[in-house]
Order: sequence, then structure tokens, then C-alpha cells
Amino acid sequence: MRDLFGRDIRYLRLSVTDRCTLRCVYCMGGAPSFLPREEILKIEELSRLAGCFIRLGVSKIRLTGGEPLLRRGILDLIGTLGRHIDSGALTELALTTNGLALAKVAPDLQRMGIRRVNVSLDTLDPVLFRRITGNGDIRQVLSGIAAAAAAGLTVKINTVVLKGVNEAGLDDLIAWTGRQGHLLTLIEAMPIGARAAAHDYRHLTSLRDELAARWTLIPSTLRTGGPARYVSVAETGGTLGFITPLSGRFCHDCNRIRLSCSGRLRWCLGREDSLDLRALLRATADDHVLEAAIREGLAAKPAGHRFGAAPMDPLADDHLPAMNRMGG
Repeated sequence: MRDLFGRDIRYLRLSVTDRCTLRCVYCMGGAPSFLPREEILKIEELSRLAGCFIRLGVSKIRLTGGEPLLRRGILDLIGTLGRHIDSGALTELALTTNGLALAKVAPDLQRMGIRRVNVSLDTLDPVLFRRITGNGDIRQVLSGIAAAAAAGLTVKINTVVLKGVNEAGLDDLIAWTGRQGHLLTLIEAMPIGARAAAHDYRHLTSLRDELAARWTLIPSTLRTGGPARYVSVAETGGTLGFITPLSGRFCHDCNRIRLSCSGRLRWCLGREDSLDLRALLRATADDHVLEAAIREGLAAKPAGHRFGAAPMDPLADDHLPAMNRMGG
């Protein structure tokens, strides 16, 4: 698939549930809104749509949520998608998780075709972790990370930088991930989800300069298929990435689309335009109809996001990008 701006669309972020065991302040906050279960795609429907996208040229799928490991039948879906890894149709099948259930399933994930897990971890401080996540237990997350590494999975730690909240602990994360051999990616908080009305964003361009005063950051050519730009940290031998949707827009080479757990195909996380594939999916058994609708709809993928242009209500309905529904 190629959009109107010549970008090859090869990366699908596939949300499988809007439920999660945590209540992170930048995602759902303390009062999340969940979809009725009948509005969420069945595992078979997720698999069918994934097959359509693969035939259209998607070569990388990341499973997201909510928390994807909460979804009943998730291992069945991973097993089905893993066969596309075996055939060569998919080059990567990854999973984003909060890590709480990771210790139980890490060997199964590796066996079924997952090669990388992205684990959300915004601090190593247990007290601050509970505050950010709504009473999460960091010990479970660290156990899950260790189990994933032991199973042979590449672990990438995703850290959302919250101004005045977790900045002081970033050096500890850099040192720890370096010792453990994990990738670390710092992410700018975006004005969506529970933070749609917030204005206290920490731009990572200035933060990178501050980190460079304490660490030797060496430019790296590493790319993982997403928007992160990486450096090597000389003191640890580790790798540090920066995702900068606000301070360093990367829309010009965006290769991503997102399918919500309810079947809404979103062309851009920072736009409200979407295509309702659930209704079409349940109305036809012909995959060619679905694929034609996706191709036609791709014309709506914009040149770039509109973060900062106007506030977006994250919970009004599924037309708007609540983070736990879209998967980030």
C-alpha cells in the first residue's frame, strides 16, 4: 500500500482490547471508559483482518491494547499470525505490554513467533511507579522483563517522559537498561487519552541536550521500523531512543496505520478520521471487499498530525483516539 504522499504503509498496530490492569495517568487515568464486549472484534475477526492487511503489503504487526495479554484467546491469535512469520509474509510480529502477565507466557510468545516485546516502564522507583500506574506492582513487571529476556525475546523499554514527574529517574533507567542489555526509548507525552487537556509536555529535544551533558551519546544507524531515533550510550554500551511527535515531527516517513479493538482503522494517531471496518467485516464474507475498502480509505491518510491544533475529547465515543482503544 502506498498513500497519496508516496509513503509505503507496511506497519500495522493492532489493538486487541481496551482493558488493562493498570490506570496510567497519561492513558486512562482513574476513570476509564470501556467498550461493550460485543463491540470488540472477536479473535477470528482480528485474524481475518490481519490477513487482509498482510496481503495488501503489511510486513510488520505489533499487538497492542489496553493490555493485550489480558485478551482471552490472545495466544491463539499470536499462533495464527506466527504462521505468517514462518511463511515470510511477515518480517516482524511484536507485542506491547505492561509486563504484569509476561512472566507466565514469555516462552509461549517466543515459540509462537514473537521476537520482541515493548514493555511500558516509566520509572524504577516503586512508589512513583504506583503513583503513575494507579497502584501497580513494579516487582511483577521486572519479573516479566527478566522472564522475557530469559526466553530469548528482545526487550525494549518504553518510557513516557512526564514533566516534573519522572524526569529525575531517567539516568537510573539509562544505567539499568544498559546493564540489562535492553533498549530504552523515551517518548514525548501526547495530548490524547487522559492527557488530552494537559499542557505540561516535556519536549525531548531539550532533554536530549541535558542527557548529553551527563552521558556520551553517539549517533546510531539502528532502526526498528518505528519512529524512534537512536543513540548509543558510551558509558553503558546500551541503546537509547527518542520518539518526538511534538518537538521533532516524523510524519514525512510515517509507515503506520492503526486498527482499534473495535475495528476502526485510523490513518493517524493525531487525527480523528477513521474507517469503520467492523460493520463491513460483519456484513461480508468476501475479503476482497475489505481489501478494496482499505485501499480506497488509504487516500484519507494525512500528511501529518494535528497535535496542538485543538483539544480532542478522548472518551466521547470510539471515533476519537482514547489511548487504551487505539494502542498508541
